[in-house]
This record gives sequence, C-alpha cells and structure tokens, in this order.
Amino acid sequence: MRLSICTLLILFSFLSCHSQTEKLIVSQKPIDDLSKYPAYKHLTEEKEGEIQWKKQYAYLDSIDMYGITYMSDGLKIRGYLVKPKKEGNYPCIIYNRGGNDNKRHALLIHSAATRLGELAKEGYVVIASQYRGGGGSEGKDEFGGADVNDVTILTEVLKEVEGADTERIGMFGWSRGGLMTYLALMKTDKIKAAVVGGAVSDSHATIEDRPEMETGVYTRMIPDYETNKVAELDKRTPIKQVDKFPKNVPILMLHGNSDWRVKSEQSIRMSLEFEKHRIPYRLVILEGGDHALSQHSEERDRQTLAWFQRFLKDKEAVPDMEYKGR
Repeated sequence: MRLSICTLLILFSFLSCHSQTEKLIVSQKPIDDLSKYPAYKHLTEEKEGEIQWKKQYAYLDSIDMYGITYMSDGLKIRGYLVKPKKEGNYPCIIYNRGGNDNKRHALLIHSAATRLGELAKEGYVVIASQYRGGGGSEGKDEFGGADVNDVTILTEVLKEVEGADTERIGMFGWSRGGLMTYLALMKTDKIKAAVVGGAVSDSHATIEDRPEMETGVYTRMIPDYETNKVAELDKRTPIKQVDKFPKNVPILMLHGNSDWRVKSEQSIRMSLEFEKHRIPYRLVILEGGDHALSQHSEERDRQTLAWFQRFLKDKEAVPDMEYKGR
C-alpha cells in the first residue's frame, strides 16, 4: 500500500508540472506574403511599373503579422498577433473587434494590416481575438457571455509572445468591442488603460433604439434569452455594474453624436456613472461623428495613441490614478 501511495504521488506531481507548462498558443503562423490575399490590392499601388505599398501603409515593412490559434475554456480560438520587427520589449494592446458571429464581422487580413498594424507600428505588441464561434473559432459566440473569457485570457497568452511586456497591457474596443472591454475590465486586474469607441454600455437601451438587435442578434446568440431576458441583458449592461470597475484604470471614451448604431447618450450616461463611482475617465464627443468616427479619423487616432502613450509608455505620467477621498 505504501508503494502504491508513493507511486500515485509521483504521478500526480508529474501531471501537475505538465499542466503548468502547457502552452496556450497552439499555432502561430506568419503572414509574410500579403500578395496572396484580396487585401493586397487595397494596400498597394503601381508606380513606375512597380507595385509598392501606398504611402499610408509603408509601415507594413516594419511589422510582423501572424495568424494565431490559442486555447480558451478548452476551445481553440483564432485571432491575430501583430508586432514590430525590431527586437525590443514592447507594451501590449488587446484589440476587441465589433460585430457578432456573422462572417462579415470577423477580422480579416486587411484588419490585421490596418487596424492592428497602425497600432503596432507605434511600438506595441497587438493581439486580437475572433471570439468563440467567429472567424473559424470553436464554440458559440454569446455576445458578451462566456466569450469574454476569450479576451481576458489574452493577458496570459501574451506571456508566450516574445517581446511582449505583460506589465503594460492596454485594451481597445469599438462598438461591441467596447462592450467586451467594459466587461473584461470587471474580470481582470491586468489592464493598465483602456480606450472604447461607440461602445455599448446599456443593452436595454440598444434594443429600444434598434429593435432589430433583439431579433437579429440577442435572441439568436444569448443563451436562455427567451426565458431569462432581463437578467441576461443586465449581464451585458455595464452601466448597471460600474461599482465592479477598477478605480485605477483610466478609460478614454470616444463617440460621435451622429452615431445611430449606438447613440452617444450611452457614453454620456456611462461617464456620469464613472463620475459617481470615481472611475478615472475622459469623454470625447465629436460633432457629426458616425459610428466609426470616420469624419474625425485623424482626431480619433490621435486621441487613442496619446492615451496609450501616456498610460502605457510614460510610466511617470500618473503614478496613482485611484481616487482617494472626496
């Protein structure tokens, strides 16, 4: 019996060590020939008989792009990783896409080259998830349910990425991605700063403004929606859960006041709740801006990069963001 117990203990120790060293990234394939993809023609132009990057995409020579597959809750989730070619120890940004599980909402190579690439060229390791059920990932997208784990686990995934400084991680989300960012901030303490744009903060109000969201998205994607509607919407309504937000993570909120997909009122009301609970934030409402703030793209990008520069790179900018007293 004594020998049997000893054998079991050795086996348990072996299995424990094995599980601790198991990698989250199961596949990381370089995207090194963009000419194979439809995006190529949008990124290039012909000059003097030669095909070259358009001026605004010249940075593509300075970054590396990868398609990745990683583990989340036992599911294989797909995504992208983009980082500078130059060796270094770079702060990180987790990018949360918008949309649902519809194929047209998945991140494409063009998205990796532009949305993620434009951040990476500024000196960041950028990682993005397709979420479960989307972009070839396993599982079912719950639009702000268990799929939030696919985002929070990326703080651990980044530990396996060479050149990623996991002590400096920011999060950036637009539209549904803004909702994912809000929900993630309530579940992890690994994020140092966040930027959201056109963010959903009240799923109840979203239905009032756009009834088709209920019939086309919520009813189809959210588990138990028909029998537990109010409770499930509450879970996806961060404005009712602001007391769960960290008080030391500064949040930049960008919104256009002509946004009909997610009304700017949602960000205004959210800012008032942040004020009440002493969450550090900045609210920027841009006149005439649509859902993507396409009319103010330069200002949108300037504000975003300045925010991450301040809180991920300029370490002495704000030593302690947490409100004390008052």
